[in-house]
Amino acid sequence: MGFEVEASHHEVAPGQHEVDFKYANALEAADNIQTFKLVVKTIARKHGLYATFMPKPLHGINGSGMHMNMSLFKGKDNAFFDAEGEDQLSATALHFLAGLLDHARALTAINNPIVNSYKRLVPGFEAPVYIAWSGKNRSPLIRVPSGRGVSTRLEMRSVDPSANPYLSIAAMLTAGLDGIEEKLQPEEAVDRNIYRMAQSERLANHIQDLPSTLHNALKYLETDEVVQSALGDHLYHSFLDSKNVEWAAYRQQVSEWEREQYLELY
Repeated sequence: MGFEVEASHHEVAPGQHEVDFKYANALEAADNIQTFKLVVKTIARKHGLYATFMPKPLHGINGSGMHMNMSLFKGKDNAFFDAEGEDQLSATALHFLAGLLDHARALTAINNPIVNSYKRLVPGFEAPVYIAWSGKNRSPLIRVPSGRGVSTRLEMRSVDPSANPYLSIAAMLTAGLDGIEEKLQPEEAVDRNIYRMAQSERLANHIQDLPSTLHNALKYLETDEVVQSALGDHLYHSFLDSKNVEWAAYRQQVSEWEREQYLELY
């Protein structure tokens, strides 16, 4: 089907797999994601199985992410690479990175658009919870993989496969480009395991939390005109309205966990 798969291997959870595509332009990458999901589900069904891209299908095991790697090119040159820059990252790369961090909480509504998304974004399961970046560990929101030259890129680790890739990619690129236009500067890289840091340490390092629920993420989206502009007025309001309906329906449900915890206690 024209796919070029660079890596494919089993992941941490039972029945969980990682498949890495070769880079493509934004629209082609989004097309590839949607085509891939359809093909995987179709083949699974032929074998009497169901392939799910639900972010957190089971309690107590790793959820499923959809890490997004981004780079910008000027002709054949990677604009994120600078052989003389710190960590060989260009000023453009750092501005773009700062834009992603600056808009991270509003981006979460787009990148993690369902109630279940936030069951994945919890400490202890390799999914990011904190707004930070690093080239040396996998606990922050954004990782800078070790490849340089034409391979220089930024990896957004929060995105999950329930996201609409067209909206998600558009929103992240818009946030990054805003960082370039405004010449934003990122905080210092955090090269320690953030999950093991006390709250006081995180505050001292200016590390903020990602939204913990869809409701909170939507509130941040409502205040971020840059991310809204990536969707356009019509799509933004349609998205916001439908997600508020989804949250309202969810918050009225009484779960089995609540019955087990409270029914006999109260």
